[in-house]
Amino acid sequence: MERIQNKQYFETLCDWCIQIEPRLKSVIAKSGYPPFWHREPDFATLVLTILEQQVSLASAKAAYNKLVEKIGEVTPDNLLRLTDEELRQCYFSRQKTLYTRILASEVVSGKLNLKDLNSLSSEQIRSAFIKIKGIGHWTIDMYLMMSLHFADIFPPGDLATIKAVYELELVPKSATKEEIITFMKRFSPWQSVATYILWHSYIERRNLKLE
Repeated sequence: MERIQNKQYFETLCDWCIQIEPRLKSVIAKSGYPPFWHREPDFATLVLTILEQQVSLASAKAAYNKLVEKIGEVTPDNLLRLTDEELRQCYFSRQKTLYTRILASEVVSGKLNLKDLNSLSSEQIRSAFIKIKGIGHWTIDMYLMMSLHFADIFPPGDLATIKAVYELELVPKSATKEEIITFMKRFSPWQSVATYILWHSYIERRNLKLE
């Protein structure tokens, strides 16, 4: 699977998506091209993404910022030095305390080498991550799209993306998630780009900030 190399190429691909589905044109006409969102492909990003599971971006960011306040650099070693109570003070739930500890332990033990993993194919990366408790397909999709910029990812577990599909009336209101997955395949091999446009629509409608 190809990776998107830069913002200029990304915007060219946005234009391609509009030709495939003209109903996306209104998003860019109103709000411009989506930002070429990027997060570093590292442990800290995975921690933030785990914190974002099933909560608002704002509350996840608040927890992450509290963690940074506590330990400075978000590294596996620094996180593992904290007690469960200290993580709770950073607004970590019991579940997310467990998940981030497991991830940190995988890195510290050498079982998970992110630098090596980042150079592999999207399928190989997914196969490695999915074995780690607390890292599901949504977390992997976010990492593949925003950190490694794989071009053909659609995250069916992402509520904002699904809502944007309905809001832009790309599918009937009665459409199931499976039907949305089928609909999005028309953007292959650039489903990630179409997803960025959908995020852009969702965010702009609500005046949110995606980091």
